[in-house]
Amino acid sequence: MAASTPPAALPSFPSSAADKPAIVIDTQVVMDWLVFRDSRIQALITAVTSGTLRWLVAPPMRDEIRHVLGRGVAASYAPDLVFIEAQFDAHAQPVETIEPQPLASRLVCRDPDDQKFIDLALSSRARWLISRDKAVLALAKRARPRGLLIVTPERWSLE
Repeated sequence: MAASTPPAALPSFPSSAADKPAIVIDTQVVMDWLVFRDSRIQALITAVTSGTLRWLVAPPMRDEIRHVLGRGVAASYAPDLVFIEAQFDAHAQPVETIEPQPLASRLVCRDPDDQKFIDLALSSRARWLISRDKAVLALAKRARPRGLLIVTPERWSLE
């Protein structure tokens, strides 16, 4: 009788971290936080930086913010790249790969650049996807039955 192969292990985190609700934050909202310092999202920032939430980030998301900052979109705000990278290092829980959803039931964003946020949120069973992007927000009603709340940062709440 051949030995069975154990199922692929999920990433292990300290039990205290694994018990925290997961959140995915799109690039626009990360820019509001780390570049524009938008005070309207202070409750969200506090929840992430205090460790109340697990902020999930895959490499393509970090690459995207670097790309956006490299294009000079926020140049007039003189973004502190060292600070931005340090915030990712300190507060983001890295997720090495984003598992795509099965094609038959996939929530497809009309903006392909935003699909990575939706796929990560669903595959990691995040509670929230925070976005200002209309293409992402348009999927909110279809995401809700899957346990994912897609909301703007102003509408986000731990309750």
